[in-house]
Amino acid sequence: MDTHLKIGFVSLGCPKNLVDSEVMMGQLVAKGHELTPHPDQADVLVVNTCSFIDPAKKESVDTILEMAEYKKVGRVRKLIVAGCLVERYRGDIRKDIPEVDALIGTNELDGIVAACEGMEPGTGPAQPYLYHDLTPRVLATPRHFAYIKIAEGCDHPCTFCVIPQYRGAFRSRRFESVISEATRLFQQGVREINLIGQDTTCYGEDLGLTDGLAHLLARLAGIETAHEKWIRFLYAYPNKVTQKLLDTIAAYPSLVKYIDMPLQHASASVLKRMKRGASGEIFLKLLERIRRTIPGVAIRTSFIVGFPGETAEDFEELCQFVEAARFDNLGVFTYSDEDTSRSYALDAKVDGRTIHNRKRRLMAIQRKIARARNRALVGREFPVLVEGLSKETDLLWEGRMPTQAPEIDGATLINDFEGAEPRQGEIRRLQVTEAHDYDVVGTLLPPTETVPRFIPAPLINISLQPAL
Repeated sequence: MDTHLKIGFVSLGCPKNLVDSEVMMGQLVAKGHELTPHPDQADVLVVNTCSFIDPAKKESVDTILEMAEYKKVGRVRKLIVAGCLVERYRGDIRKDIPEVDALIGTNELDGIVAACEGMEPGTGPAQPYLYHDLTPRVLATPRHFAYIKIAEGCDHPCTFCVIPQYRGAFRSRRFESVISEATRLFQQGVREINLIGQDTTCYGEDLGLTDGLAHLLARLAGIETAHEKWIRFLYAYPNKVTQKLLDTIAAYPSLVKYIDMPLQHASASVLKRMKRGASGEIFLKLLERIRRTIPGVAIRTSFIVGFPGETAEDFEELCQFVEAARFDNLGVFTYSDEDTSRSYALDAKVDGRTIHNRKRRLMAIQRKIARARNRALVGREFPVLVEGLSKETDLLWEGRMPTQAPEIDGATLINDFEGAEPRQGEIRRLQVTEAHDYDVVGTLLPPTETVPRFIPAPLINISLQPAL
């Protein structure tokens, strides 16, 4: 058994995958192993994969093959593949990529230490997995924000989705477990916590709780902190957005006024084939209720174009809906015909060129909406969470308004500041001076709080995609 290893991680996919990687890293560090961001210096490389849609699957395979090269030219002795790709293609990976030494499924995260140390994994079928507040975890995000997974799995019957096959039935973490972890993170200096799960709005139903997410948010908002904090949740299911939930978001300043609610489509016929129900008309009424209850709320959604049976008329209905809904942020996915999904058996498939053109048109509509929304912000002031220097140039800083979630929404660029130089992890007021299609530019106003100077130390390479 290897007693001290240098281990490198590559985590692909959505934030839910990232948390799985953080949990695996935490277990390895707790056993005395060392993490390295340099694959050529690692003894073991772990690739945590995603296979939800075709581009994610291709990225996962390409990354595995890239990491396999380090077994030839570096000190790497083991290559371990984890995550959704393992659940879907375990046998194919073993057969076609012999460089892979071990496989870790989504419910086998506790086996990562044994796999890295070269021991035999436990026998018997894996049990549904969900970490808790005592599980060791190493954050791979910058120190000022973090994700907390409050639930795992899904019970919704969406025909395009394969998550229930690999993640299992919906299951919530215990209430106090989430509160305990959030309290610890805030005490460590985290300024923003993002609650995630396949469907966070179902939180607590399996535990017998009514309005579980609303009660959890209220408790999280009540955690005492030395500085201002932000709390948001991601991935709301539309028919689970209750008035109690909306009232709770409106009532607490630390609950950011932001709702990420993937709607997938607006045509009733397409939604019926997706096994989601509802319609654009129903959604517009819900959006009106959300905006009436939470003044200034930002709403993000995502759609799938090219779903089997989507006619030209269905797509036109979707376009008209987007123009009427005026979303703050929107993502468009092209339909991915996964052979294990129930939609694979549906007829009336849409050809690739049509799907591509529909995505471009829908995004063009949203670009105009986003540009108009951003122009309306010029001259106004908003709080921003300072992220650090821009990835594009050292002449700009980046931040996020409460209406911008990490990784998936536009950025707030800082080209000037008053008072002290910006510091990563502080929350300051910003005056918007310019507007672009998806980003805004502004001047940071003088600070009103003192924050610790964070020194970011990313431990893994991260590639995030917005969730459907």
